[in-house]
Amino acid sequence: METLANLESFVRSAETGGFSAAARRLSLTPAAVSRNVAMLERNLGIRLFQRSTRKLTLTEAGERFLHAIRSNLDELQAAIASVATDRGEPAGVLKVSMGMTFGIEYILPLLPEFLKRYPHVRADWQFENRQIDLIAEGFDAAIGGGIELPPGLVSRVLAPAHIIAVASPFYLKGRTPPADPSGLALFDGIVMRSSKTRRVRERPMRNAAGDEMAVPLKPTIAFDDPEAMCQAAVLGMGVTQIIMAHALRHLESGALVRLVPQWYADAGPISIYYASRTLMPAKTRVFVDFVAEAFRRQRLAECVRAHADIKSAGSTRDRYRNWRPCGCTQQIAPPVESACDP
Repeated sequence: METLANLESFVRSAETGGFSAAARRLSLTPAAVSRNVAMLERNLGIRLFQRSTRKLTLTEAGERFLHAIRSNLDELQAAIASVATDRGEPAGVLKVSMGMTFGIEYILPLLPEFLKRYPHVRADWQFENRQIDLIAEGFDAAIGGGIELPPGLVSRVLAPAHIIAVASPFYLKGRTPPADPSGLALFDGIVMRSSKTRRVRERPMRNAAGDEMAVPLKPTIAFDDPEAMCQAAVLGMGVTQIIMAHALRHLESGALVRLVPQWYADAGPISIYYASRTLMPAKTRVFVDFVAEAFRRQRLAECVRAHADIKSAGSTRDRYRNWRPCGCTQQIAPPVESACDP
């Protein structure tokens, strides 16, 4: 009879294409995963992988074996996790990735109450502006916008990522505000350059009537970080396009003002992403529900929309920072599975 560890090491190695990625997912060492797979091969008397210095490739027998056991293994793990969840409280290291500014402004204020409610969970959060490989890098969840959703992941929308044009009052002094996005061509542009492709991202803007217009910002300054773009605008270096959630505190303080306020770009939603499983680990499930509940109850998504009233949005955000969830344990509505899910 094969052990669960041997079978799981094989399946996760096949899914991730390597022992190192599987080890991160299983919280083991690569050597331990390799030994488990080698033991499984010896016990079965067949080779499951062709090994090279760069990657693993399933043999024909390995592909047949993976197809035969994968669903049964997931069901067995779900049953074990279900019993463990019923028996105890959420516990363990909660590894989450999120954007620097959004994470600090909107997610970090939730941490004290979350840890108070779930004291056996330990937070291991990474604040970075890159798209991670959630499964291969061993994350439980990620929060961000504009993330390509690969097979095996689902998402729950938290707020819209509406992009607006802003500049400082100092920079605009003596300059005529533009009537529409085409007028932004007359200003110095602080633009976003993709760290992956090194291309400058263009964001056409639309209005409430559905009209769309290109934004011909001159790339006077290029950054790959939205907070750097925001700070450069505050310093009076030009005009930038930034999501409302990043600009809100600067708009509240008067450090930035909005240009062409009837126009905005839609970069899709800001969402929380996690692995699609029949039963998530309890620590991940309660974290996803906790964050979604905070955004829903405080109607935070409304204050970061492009047409939000700045004064009322700031009041909402202040209430959110002091928010304490209700003591109920009822879950909110379940997430809608992505079409990418298997």
